[in-house]
Amino acid sequence: MSSQTTQSQNNTLALGVLTSLFFMMGFITCMNDILIPHLKKIFDLSYTQAMLVQFCFFTAYALMSIPAGKLVEKIGYKGGVIGGFLIAALGCVLFYPAAGSASYPIFLGALFILATGIVLLQVAGNPYVTLLAKPGKESTTLTLIQAFNSLATTVAPPLGAALIFVDATASKAQQVSSVQIPYLGLAGFMVLLAVVVAMIKLPDARQIANQETEHNHDGKTSVWQYKHMILGAVGIFCYVGGEVAIGSMMINVLEKVAGLSHETGANYLAIYWGGAMVGRFVGTAVLNKFEPNKCLAFNASVVVVLILLAILLGGKVAMWCLLCIGLFNSIMFPTIFSLGTKGLGKFTGQASGIICTAIVGGAIIPVAQGAFADTIGLLPAYFVSAVCYSYIVYFALKGYKADEKVA
Repeated sequence: MSSQTTQSQNNTLALGVLTSLFFMMGFITCMNDILIPHLKKIFDLSYTQAMLVQFCFFTAYALMSIPAGKLVEKIGYKGGVIGGFLIAALGCVLFYPAAGSASYPIFLGALFILATGIVLLQVAGNPYVTLLAKPGKESTTLTLIQAFNSLATTVAPPLGAALIFVDATASKAQQVSSVQIPYLGLAGFMVLLAVVVAMIKLPDARQIANQETEHNHDGKTSVWQYKHMILGAVGIFCYVGGEVAIGSMMINVLEKVAGLSHETGANYLAIYWGGAMVGRFVGTAVLNKFEPNKCLAFNASVVVVLILLAILLGGKVAMWCLLCIGLFNSIMFPTIFSLGTKGLGKFTGQASGIICTAIVGGAIIPVAQGAFADTIGLLPAYFVSAVCYSYIVYFALKGYKADEKVA
């Protein structure tokens, strides 16, 4: 058996293991949607206080992504995956004393540690996939594996609700303790995954990255000299911000333009997020036939058109236009990420940290859109998201090119 065949088999095994990583990231992140109403009720929180759950997650991306990128450079992508699972497991374990003390601040502290583990998994996992993928198939491979992340976000809400929500007649102590066993179970599963990853011989993607660098004689000495990486980070900021802003205001829009109750609107919201899952599986086949940047430009352009139609036409048309955006969002994160880190060689891990920091756009853009909604109206405020996706069109057509250097 040739060394090339063996290397290909090792890469396939590694990508299989990484699929479980992305599933767990999606599952745990989506569990926040269950935690927010649960903790709000238990601790009698305001909406602002309850949203600190999401704020802790986004803060972890803002504060920990770049340090995580530097750590991955030192210990490797495999080490980063193992470390991410173990830190996330520690955060889950800390839910037990947090529930025992019935303290919301301790819950938030445990959540920040859990989120730090997820950040390390994100920083290590995304570039690991792109480096192990076949040349030219980086976007396709990352889109396929991230489809399992979307699958997890579909499975997590009903499963999490069944595990955590308790009967309305339950005491406060019973309501608080209901999170202990599920999160201990998650901790145990992540420790098991860390052990499995440690035991399996996986390729060191840093060697692949260094090989890429050896063939790159452009004289760059810093990751910040790669203009397409910087523009890609802005693209991730705009994409995550736009996606979250559209989804966060969706139920209010459905109530206003279609007269739907919040409960019914929540069911329709599943179309938005479910569309992303379907789109990623379909997108894997599409990206095999068309260039990733052209697919990205097409999808982002369609989203801009859908948003403008929603603003101009209103009513049921606006509802369906906004719901359909999820389908076209599907390939955007993996495609922007893979284009933004392409050809970075040994700087890939550091670039991943920088790009993942830009996920903080999910905390900033929705606030900006909300402020406009208070002043110019709910639907007109969606122009903020349209601007974000317009930038993505620019990145897909020009900004992604890896031959431009910052002076």
